[in-house]
Amino acid sequence: MTTYYTKDHEWIRVDGDTGTVGITSYAAGQLGDVVYVELPETGAKFARGDDFAVVESVKAASDVYAPVSGSVMEVNSALSDAPEKVNDAAEGDAWFVRVKLADAGELSSLMDEAAYAAFCEGL
Repeated sequence: MTTYYTKDHEWIRVDGDTGTVGITSYAAGQLGDVVYVELPETGAKFARGDDFAVVESVKAASDVYAPVSGSVMEVNSALSDAPEKVNDAAEGDAWFVRVKLADAGELSSLMDEAAYAAFCEGL
């Protein structure tokens, strides 16, 4: 599996034509204590750059943007009962959705891990 990152601090881990999407550890750290996560419905479709989820913390509410176009195959319903998992495992068990990619070519516009790390250092 290959992981890609956006400038808005989302990640997508790709396996074939399926992507698992969440927010990065950097984003979770900037948000502070996450208290609520609003996820889309299974079957929802979105285009790259569309907001598809909302994360609320004690500091603020933030939209989460789709790194690629696709349709939601699965949502991480565990986050409804334990949104704080985002702070502990943002790039692991606290994934948001699994999507079927509409256009794998969109991945070429995203950053790899080294490029994302360099991007974050510049912030």
